[in-house]
Amino acid sequence: MQLFQVDSPLYKFLQRLLDVLILNFWLIVCSIPIITAGASITAAYSVALKMAKEEEGYITKSFFQAFKENWKQGTVLWLITMVCSYIIYLDFEVYFSYEDGPVLLLITGILASIALFCSVIYAYPQAARYENTIKQYIKNSRQITIRFIGKTLLLIVIVTIELLLAIFNSVTIFFAILIGPAIIIYTISGICVKIFEEIESNE
Repeated sequence: MQLFQVDSPLYKFLQRLLDVLILNFWLIVCSIPIITAGASITAAYSVALKMAKEEEGYITKSFFQAFKENWKQGTVLWLITMVCSYIIYLDFEVYFSYEDGPVLLLITGILASIALFCSVIYAYPQAARYENTIKQYIKNSRQITIRFIGKTLLLIVIVTIELLLAIFNSVTIFFAILIGPAIIIYTISGICVKIFEEIESNE
């Protein structure tokens, strides 16, 4: 049947779904020790960026090769992300611990959250694709967020929709566990590929 031929849309969809499922499995498994989550996320981005360009090859092999190559960069980025996230969490905790919390704490928490988002949203994909310093990844991420604010806002909308669909009911939650994190990384990677190619073409 033509429906299941190698070049049919259905076959390509099912193959991509299987790739995402495999990628999500290794992403979750390699993130379980927590400290390795940064390397796991960076490795997942490395594979997803190739998937977005249809250059991924073998998912498992590509993932562990990227995991090994990006261990240091991914771990440092993850530690920075976690420390900053915890500080922001404490800020909001203090604010909400008061019946009428200081407005300055709320404003600080919101601004810090935005700053952290801008600093890391494109940092992990960069670490997966380019050789650079951690400081430069973070600086570039902020600059990309501002320069490509339209694509960044589109990215936020798409990921938000994906998250809302993921928690819609028990069935969607089940599928979100199976493929959710990898789907989000794949979505971000699709936009990152376009951004990176545009930046590279102008250099």
